[in-house]
Amino acid sequence: MIAAVRGTRDILPGAVERWRHVEAVARRICERYGYVELRTPIIEREELFAKGTGESTDIVQKEMYAFTDKGGERVTLRPEATPGIVRAFVEHALEQSLPVPKLYTLGPMFRYERPQKGRYRQFHQLNVEVFGVTDPSLDAEVVEMACSFVRALGIGRTELLINSVGCPACRPAFSEALLKALGDDLPKLCGDCQRRATANPLRIFDCKVPADQPIIDALPHPVEFLCDACGEHFDAVQRYLRAYGQPFQVSHRLVRGLDYYTRTTFEVLASNLGAQNALLGGGRYDGLVKKLGGPDRAGIGFAAGLERLVLALPEAVSAPVPDVFVAAIGDEAREAAFVLARLLRAEGLRTLVDYEARSAKAQFKRANRTGARHVVIVGGDELARGEVTVKTMATGEQHAVLRAKVVEVLRSAS
Repeated sequence: MIAAVRGTRDILPGAVERWRHVEAVARRICERYGYVELRTPIIEREELFAKGTGESTDIVQKEMYAFTDKGGERVTLRPEATPGIVRAFVEHALEQSLPVPKLYTLGPMFRYERPQKGRYRQFHQLNVEVFGVTDPSLDAEVVEMACSFVRALGIGRTELLINSVGCPACRPAFSEALLKALGDDLPKLCGDCQRRATANPLRIFDCKVPADQPIIDALPHPVEFLCDACGEHFDAVQRYLRAYGQPFQVSHRLVRGLDYYTRTTFEVLASNLGAQNALLGGGRYDGLVKKLGGPDRAGIGFAAGLERLVLALPEAVSAPVPDVFVAAIGDEAREAAFVLARLLRAEGLRTLVDYEARSAKAQFKRANRTGARHVVIVGGDELARGEVTVKTMATGEQHAVLRAKVVEVLRSAS
């Protein structure tokens, strides 16, 4: 047997329904807030993520599925969606065709990580992105929309964390203060943190190594070094969230794992997922569009991991059961049974039919296993009278129905 590649998995019948539920709620919430769907390629040029996600990130340094294709071009399976969405926004000049460029995507991403519960090498995300608006009211709306999405899924006991990581004007002062505060402790940190200290000191806060935490906890906080404009922006975001009645906590360690974030960052955490408890996260990235060759346009968005959302759903979402199982009694009734099944499907009824000329008893047993609400029995005697027999499985009651009336009867009984 050839097994699935490590870190990937099949989403089987019985689980797919939970996924479809999450995706349906995602589409409904996005469209309610005025977003339109975009679909980008799974494979992109490697330089898109090197420039966009950031050379210093773990994603680019360690996790991308990057390779040289047969044409000699360096390409990668997308490890995240935002750079590809920005590329599409720029390449197709979407700000010209969309009054407000509010976009969402659903699809698989790929990172070479250690597989664990809720984290796979092929994983799936909802991404929500908005371009061209700098006002803090949009930050608050995006955050509130993310929380509304989680609530619409019925996921309880969550926590919203927010922070501001400043902008290019005020971040250098913070980075300098951060390195100064580290001082002689820098060599005591893990190798990744020592590398981050050179490339992007802010990302030292991403470290998960237990031995490094006491040193990191004593470091200064980004919000203490915000310039006036960033401070006012962050205050306004908090003010809007309070006006919405949306609870939140300011977390100075929330810097996110990507180099492009500016000002607002946020995450929604679940209480029932253990260590891998982040349901979604995002923030503002005002310089990314320009960095990737587009006009100087602001950007903000978030990504939600579908695997974790499915895990956090409060209860199983049941698969749709058939409305009807058509049972043919006798060889002469089989053709009529197939014709009737076609008619019922054309009328929108979920319909199964027996293919193997089983006995009546075997067909009823199969109908019961499928969970069908009704069995429509087609036999020689019924055919002669222009009738079928409809049996309601929940009660065991059955009665003759004119074939011309069977759709009406089944619909009224559903």
